[in-house]
Amino acid sequence: MSILDKLKQRLVKTRENIFGRIAGILQSGAKIDETTLEKIEEILITADLGVSTTQKIVQSLQQRFKKEKPEKPELLFHMLEEEMEKLIVPIEGVHVEKKMDGVTPFVILIVGVNGTGKTTTIGKLAHRYTQQGKKILLAAGDTFRAAAGGQLEIWAQRSSVEIVRQKEGADPAALVFDALASAKAKQSDVVLIDTAGRLHTKVNLMEELKKIYRVIQKQIPEAPHETLLVLDGTTGQNAIQQAKQFSQAVKITGLVLTKLDGTAKGGVVLAIQQELKIPVYYIGIGEGIDDLEEFHAHDFVQAIVE
Repeated sequence: MSILDKLKQRLVKTRENIFGRIAGILQSGAKIDETTLEKIEEILITADLGVSTTQKIVQSLQQRFKKEKPEKPELLFHMLEEEMEKLIVPIEGVHVEKKMDGVTPFVILIVGVNGTGKTTTIGKLAHRYTQQGKKILLAAGDTFRAAAGGQLEIWAQRSSVEIVRQKEGADPAALVFDALASAKAKQSDVVLIDTAGRLHTKVNLMEELKKIYRVIQKQIPEAPHETLLVLDGTTGQNAIQQAKQFSQAVKITGLVLTKLDGTAKGGVVLAIQQELKIPVYYIGIGEGIDDLEEFHAHDFVQAIVE
C-alpha cells in the first residue's frame, strides 16, 4: 500500500466530513455559484478549518470563479484542492531527518499537553530513526506521572534503544542534563526528550519547561535542534490555543498532529498552519509503531479531497 493510499484509508472521516458533504451539495443538482460557495464556506468552518482560514479559501475561489467560470463539480474540487494546499506552511530548508546528518547528538525536545500522545510519538520516532540506522537515546523527562517512565521504557525495548530515567518526582531538568551527558559519552546520534504533559494554562509547569530548555542549551549551546509540539487532532480549534501558549514558553520549530485517523476534524491542520505559521513534520494515523508519517502537503490534501 502506498503512503497516499494509506492516508486515504486513515483520513476517511475527515474526507467525508468535508468533501463528502460538499459532494452532496453538488450531486443534488446545485449550480456552482455564489450560493454554492456560501454552503461550502459553512461546511469548511464546521469542519474545524476556522473562520479566517475558510475566508481565505473562499475569497480565492470567488476570484477564480470570475475568471474560470467552472461548471463541472470536478473542476471545483480541483480548485479547492489547490487553494487548500497553498495555505500549508512549507518546511524551510530541509526536513528534520536531513538536518540530523553530521550533528551528534541531535537533540529533539517533545512538548505538549496531557493526553496528546507524546510518549507514543517518541516511541514511533525512535523506531523510525532506528530503521534509518541512527543510534537513539530516550530521556524520560516526565517525572511527574508515575507510569510515564515505564511507558517510555516499553517503547525503548520495542525499538532496542537506550533510555535514561529516574524515580518519580525527580528533577526533570537534572535528568535531561544526565541524559545529554550520557548521549555525548556514548556518541548517540539522536536524543529524544520526553516532558511532562502540562496544561498550557499552568504557569509553574511552563516555567519548568523553560528550565529544561536552558539546561539543554548549557550542555549543547545549539540545542535543542528541534522542539516539536504534539497536538491531538481530535481537539480541533483548541489545539490552536495550546500551540500559541507553548510558543510563548519555548521556540516551537515543528508540529506533530496525532490521532487523525479517528477524527473528522483533520481540517484543523490547515487552521493551525494559517494561525501559527509553524510547519507540520509528522502526522499520526494509527496506533501501530509504523503509523507515524512524514507530512507532505500535496498527499495530505489529496487524501482528504479525492
